[in-house]
Amino acid sequence: MAVGLRQALAVGLLALSSSVWAAKKVDLDYHVRLLPQSDEAEVRLTLAQGSTVRSLDFDLGDGSHYSDFKTDGQWQLVPGKQTRGIWRPSADKSSLTYRVRISHGRKGGSFETRMTPTWALMRGDDLVPAARLDQQDGIELVSRLEFELPTGWNSVETAWPRIGRNKFRIDNISRLFDRPTGWMLAGHLGTRRTRLGETEVTVASPQGQGMRRMDVLTLLTFIWPQVQAVYPRHPTKLLIVGASDPMWRGSLAARESIYLNSRLPLVSESGSSALVRELAQLFARINDKQRSDWISEGFAEYYAIELVRRAGGMSDERYASLHKKLAREGKKVKTLRGEQVDSAQIGRAVLLLGELDQEIRIKTRNKRSLDDVLRGAMRLESVDTREFVQLAESVIGEPSKVLDTELLQ
Repeated sequence: MAVGLRQALAVGLLALSSSVWAAKKVDLDYHVRLLPQSDEAEVRLTLAQGSTVRSLDFDLGDGSHYSDFKTDGQWQLVPGKQTRGIWRPSADKSSLTYRVRISHGRKGGSFETRMTPTWALMRGDDLVPAARLDQQDGIELVSRLEFELPTGWNSVETAWPRIGRNKFRIDNISRLFDRPTGWMLAGHLGTRRTRLGETEVTVASPQGQGMRRMDVLTLLTFIWPQVQAVYPRHPTKLLIVGASDPMWRGSLAARESIYLNSRLPLVSESGSSALVRELAQLFARINDKQRSDWISEGFAEYYAIELVRRAGGMSDERYASLHKKLAREGKKVKTLRGEQVDSAQIGRAVLLLGELDQEIRIKTRNKRSLDDVLRGAMRLESVDTREFVQLAESVIGEPSKVLDTELLQ
């Protein structure tokens, strides 16, 4: 009986593994031609065998950034608050071509993304919008991205593995539809590269934009041992791009990439660092829900300070001074909850996390810390305030006095 059961299991596992290995690979190629004269990119998606995909249902936002859709299959535009475009490929080799505007402005005259005659700073998420994929069973799409650059432009950088001069492999195991995401930069570029631990780091900016590329690499090299100690997962490639005004004077992490305005200080007068904050956000990848933005934002700001301090880049006096500043700014904060949190709430969240760290260390006799709570949150698909409290209390081994506060109600 036991032998028969083992044989049946072996046959089942063999059949399962055979079905996995038998997945049919079909090429999906993205070709992007940059057109600075019209502030656009012409994007072409080509499926080697169109019959393997029933449809791609694209989310085009308000629809204003995309135009000139052409295909040898079927294309249906569905207007609405969220404009959708549905592509049904033809049976054989099939292509969809469209144009997307690159420069996106902000209030005050700055740009989120921008194209000039000599360079373009953009997001892959805009080049190929998010889509719902309906495909045949047993199909695996093998995706590649290739850029066609204007005459005189010398290079292009993305956070994806390079497989040719201007060509990249797109492979996201967490998504069925592999599309190019994250920050991208093309044109007359200045670039610096290094390897930190398991990660290939590239810092790139258009020439003449005042980006302190070696300063960025030096700061990252300085804090990297602390980053490795805190975060269990590290990207194989990290891209940091920057440009000066009129680009938005801020910083923002995207998929394995960070945008940093080149006029921002790497470490502010208070001792915190926008670059390290975005790095902490990128490495943690915490997806909060139910009005709990304070968790991901608080963790990012907390470790932006803590990583610099642990690396020896902040004295005890400056650390204490920074905490006094956060306390002053967050004095009137009544709650940390909300769909979006402001700087005062984030500062108050940093103080709460610091108090929680102390409570954990005292109650576990320094065997555990807030680092353990962070890693626990990273393992969850998403986390809300109630789940965060449960996670912290599981690390402590008893209810938390620090988290028993109206701030979290």
